[in-house]
Amino acid sequence: MNMASPPTVLATLAILSFSGAMANAADAGEHDVKFFRSVEGQWSGPGEVVAGKYKGTRFTCDLVGTVPARHAGMNLDGTCRVGMFTQKMAAHVEERGRSGYRGTFLDGAAGKGLDVIGGSVEGKKVVFVLNRHQLKGTMLAHLPDPNTMNVTISVKVNDDLVPVIGVSLKRDSDHSAKRVAQE
Repeated sequence: MNMASPPTVLATLAILSFSGAMANAADAGEHDVKFFRSVEGQWSGPGEVVAGKYKGTRFTCDLVGTVPARHAGMNLDGTCRVGMFTQKMAAHVEERGRSGYRGTFLDGAAGKGLDVIGGSVEGKKVVFVLNRHQLKGTMLAHLPDPNTMNVTISVKVNDDLVPVIGVSLKRDSDHSAKRVAQE
């Protein structure tokens, strides 16, 4: 497996960006919209590269989630740190009618990032299909409770999906208190 440099690997996180299933999200339902709204707010937490050349590399991310005004989807912006090095993170994903979910991490596959070429929301999780030239993969974001988001990024090796990055984010407690007060 040919792994990218640490900054490129971390770009995959935005995922975080929120990065699976090839299901078409042609007409995002209210469930999808509700899921993406649950990602709004400030998130932070640790992660680790779990496979490949940089296995064992630990990092910390601070991200802010918002939703687009016109379509189901999400935007995540912030930074991830490895030791004293910090890298800007950005992910933008929107529902695009019959073509499903589309978007970019950082500057997309045309630059140093990744393209989102599909995805689906199922229950308390979203799975996005990722692409960067010959590199194919998925990003799974699972919200087991309103204040926790676990993200796994996997790459396709032969016919198998191999997890390479895991992140466990917690919602900023100030935002959580404000959100509960609004509901």
